[in-house]
Amino acid sequence: MSGARQVGGGGRGLGSVLSGAAVAVGCVLFLGSFVWGAVLYKPYTVPTDSMSPTIGRGDRVLAERIDGDEVRRGDVVVFKDSVWGDLPMVKRVVGVGGDTVACCDKQGRLTLNGKPLDEPYLHTKGSASPTVFSARVPKGKLFLLGDHRNDSLDSRVHLTDGADGAVPRSAVSGRVDATAWPPDLGMLDRPEAFKALSGGVSQPGPLRLILISAVVGAVLILGGAAYGPLARRIGRGGKRGEERRGKTTKAATGV
Repeated sequence: MSGARQVGGGGRGLGSVLSGAAVAVGCVLFLGSFVWGAVLYKPYTVPTDSMSPTIGRGDRVLAERIDGDEVRRGDVVVFKDSVWGDLPMVKRVVGVGGDTVACCDKQGRLTLNGKPLDEPYLHTKGSASPTVFSARVPKGKLFLLGDHRNDSLDSRVHLTDGADGAVPRSAVSGRVDATAWPPDLGMLDRPEAFKALSGGVSQPGPLRLILISAVVGAVLILGGAAYGPLARRIGRGGKRGEERRGKTTKAATGV
């Protein structure tokens, strides 16, 4: 019986080591993911409906901190330009330096360098813009539109302000990867219409990996922390079982 207890004790000792390691690794993953996320991402609250239905009024978004040179067509970006106002704004990039953006063709679609764009993210069907316009985007600048074209003050409004309504790439401080509130964490897809164009579309940031790291870390922490109480309960149950078996044996032998 003493040999069996020694083996059991060794098992519990190994289990304690493993549970401690699980908690340690879990803490590194869980806390590290928050530090990683804080370094790469910054939250913003969108105050208007100009990006609806992609992003609604009051939604909290997570924007990856990027350099303006990393921006591609189709990206939803956070930017600040003195001509547009003093507050950060969120719009979609539909044109980059050298592009000609116009609206609308006979089917009411936005055109980019003479080719119509399929824009499934728009708030309403029909014409892609209630106003007719054509703009040539200067080099190093971006042409920005809201997804709710009937309720967005964007590059169309600033066509006469210089640079045909475009803003410098340097004005961009972040690229939106997801909405964090309401708490459904909707990841923003890169529009298919821009993938075949020169430069393609941007790659999503590591937000999914950060979230997976946080979840795995939490599971390891909870699992490791639960080992101690569970092992003690099992140990108490095993001891009571041995005591009952001992009593039964004594009763059967008359000892």
